[in-house]
Amino acid sequence: MEFAELIKTATVESVLLSCVGLPAVKGTLCITSHHLLLSSCPGGDSQPGTVELWLLIRNVDAVEKRVQNLGWYQPPRTNGSPRDTRLAGSSGTITLRCKDLKVLQLEIPGMEECLNIASSIEALSSVDSVMMMYPFFYRPQSLKLEEGWNLFPLEQYFQQIASQTSRWRLSDVNRDFTTCPTYPPAVIVPAAVDDDALRKAARFRQGGRFPVLSYYHPKNGTVMLRSSQPLTGPNRKRCREDEMLLGTVLDEGERGFIIDTRSAQAAKQARMTGGGTEPKSSYPRWRRLHRPLERGRPLQESFIKLVEACNDTSINMDRWLSRLESCRWLSHVKAALSTACLAAQCMDREEASVLVHGAEGTDTTLLVTALAQVILDPSCRTLVGFQGLLEREWIEAGHPFHLRCARSAYSHARLKQEAPLFLLFLDCVWQLSRQFPFSLEFGEHLLLTLFDNAYASDYGTFLCNNEKERCLCKVKETTHSLWAWLNQPGEKKKYLNPLYSHNALVIWPSVEPQSIQLWQGLFFRWIRSSQYLDEAWAEIERLVEGNKPPVKESAGNRLSQSLSDPAARTENER
Repeated sequence: MEFAELIKTATVESVLLSCVGLPAVKGTLCITSHHLLLSSCPGGDSQPGTVELWLLIRNVDAVEKRVQNLGWYQPPRTNGSPRDTRLAGSSGTITLRCKDLKVLQLEIPGMEECLNIASSIEALSSVDSVMMMYPFFYRPQSLKLEEGWNLFPLEQYFQQIASQTSRWRLSDVNRDFTTCPTYPPAVIVPAAVDDDALRKAARFRQGGRFPVLSYYHPKNGTVMLRSSQPLTGPNRKRCREDEMLLGTVLDEGERGFIIDTRSAQAAKQARMTGGGTEPKSSYPRWRRLHRPLERGRPLQESFIKLVEACNDTSINMDRWLSRLESCRWLSHVKAALSTACLAAQCMDREEASVLVHGAEGTDTTLLVTALAQVILDPSCRTLVGFQGLLEREWIEAGHPFHLRCARSAYSHARLKQEAPLFLLFLDCVWQLSRQFPFSLEFGEHLLLTLFDNAYASDYGTFLCNNEKERCLCKVKETTHSLWAWLNQPGEKKKYLNPLYSHNALVIWPSVEPQSIQLWQGLFFRWIRSSQYLDEAWAEIERLVEGNKPPVKESAGNRLSQSLSDPAARTENER
């Protein structure tokens, strides 16, 4: 397929671009294979125009068109006869609703041009072939292809665990992706379990996702595992190797918890189709807890309803609050945080190991294991540590980004497998950053950047659904890593929290309804100006940089000063 075949009209003059909160601008609109560009009209013949719009077409979620004088319009003839004469002054309007929730409006002179532009954008934004996406064509001069892809090797994470315990080993049982197509080549497993037993356990788990280590808690040696559901089925089948694998995790007399992210009813119904749960008789030291988390269509529809409510500026406050409640997005945030807190509590306070799974083990399972680590582990709250967590628990762990992030909140296409699980995770992390403003090294800007890049990106980091697909597409050899870009000195500073102060403690968030707030920085990003908030953060950063204490003070002095003096708070928290 050639991109040129999809572009019916490449350039249109005198196009008016409008966007909420910004002045309208007129210029020349150009369509390329991956971008929509608008260059403003120059002031004179020798003065170059200014690029006012540079939009990745993959970012377009929906195209809405409206044409004037449609009754007078006739399409061009196809039998070689001259074109019909268009009515002078005919025009059209295209509204572009983007995956990052931005809404743009283009007023285009000429109905034929308008319809051609709309058709071209729709076709280009719907290209589903991974190999045709922009990351495979993007070549920034400041980066090398190999940069950023090996910043967070699992071997390095394993060495941290191996320095504290010898009970775990790094296995390459999945080096050719035959044991589990959605796991990475290497996984961390109990040292007492050999690879043959792992292969048999994999056949007993949906999609081959046998239990693997997600997190080792150095405080007490407990661990968090993740997997998919066991294939017990209606006849309650067993697998000795799977039972042995989970049995070796616990010492004599110890207990563990299985956190199932499905309802008890859903888990029971799964048995009738070959899935199920771990029976008590076969796993006597593991207690099962059901904490249902929505995924799939219900979560996507909740996201859509929330964005619709945020964009509706015509209703009064009471009506808006009613719509906010009815979309149930904040309920999903609360449920996710509550379940992650439960997993963290089992490990930190109950001193019990945890296995987390739902059905496939690629959605809500990863949501819980990743969030629990942000709560428990201070290293995951640093900029680099958080990137490593995303690599380990979302990207390499097999979250199907290509399927889940194919469409955002505006698409008119029929829902398939889209679901904003990763957005829900980012929202939960934002809630943590709001409740613990000094404990996360990164700020909201990083979370927004991750959201944008998960749905449409110049980089290959979030491409495909798992490591097997990335290997087949040669993503790491032929695209640039987002981490390489973010970690450049000039870029990195944008994502840092100026108030950050290392906090070695577990951070326990409140999940009471009054503590869970709407993430306005995302959902109102293109609706309401953030100028004053941006200026406030710039001032905070200036104060922090200019008032660093010459000597390190005690934590008690820092706390007492921060409570009494806001300026001292910014100084000391640095």
